[in-house]
Amino acid sequence: MTIHDNKIRGVIFDLDGTLVSSELDFSLIKAQVGCPIENDLLAYIASLPSPYMREEALNIVHQHELIDAQHAHLLPGVAEAITRLKENNIPMAIVTRNYDRAAAIKLKNNPLPIETVLTRSDAPAKPDPSALNAIATLWELDQSELLYVGDYLFDIQAAHNANMRACLYAPDEIPEYANQADYVMHHFSELPILVDSFQENKVLC
Repeated sequence: MTIHDNKIRGVIFDLDGTLVSSELDFSLIKAQVGCPIENDLLAYIASLPSPYMREEALNIVHQHELIDAQHAHLLPGVAEAITRLKENNIPMAIVTRNYDRAAAIKLKNNPLPIETVLTRSDAPAKPDPSALNAIATLWELDQSELLYVGDYLFDIQAAHNANMRACLYAPDEIPEYANQADYVMHHFSELPILVDSFQENKVLC
């Protein structure tokens, strides 16, 4: 077991499937843009040979994202956990692979006291660490003092690419890549407890 001595001084969240619900059908979207099912959708679109093809593919994705945004709702325990972290003066931010309009709608309909939101319109999409590193710079904190919370492999990879700790949110089934995360969280009520425990440097993993 390793004792993590660094306190958690800030928390960054994924959006879809972490803070809010999402019903995006990626199999359907990939079929509509011609992306092989095993490929990353955004990387595939970026590789298309002409600006017109990329624009057309992104328009399809945007339509799906905007429809999904209208129906998104906060996931269980999120509001309470965010309130607890805010009361403890823990800075928070969101880094999402959504594009800016879809993210804005989701957060307008589901307001949270989180002001810093970076989308794929602001920085390269995860697992690229650029957005996470930008937030560490903004907060003037070392990456090792930050925790990134997300529900997918790209979130774990982005956190580790930025030298941050990764917390996988897995409310239902535990995915096969869960062992790559530093922590696995089944319900958001666990998050303030995890962060609090680091303030006393007691967490073992």
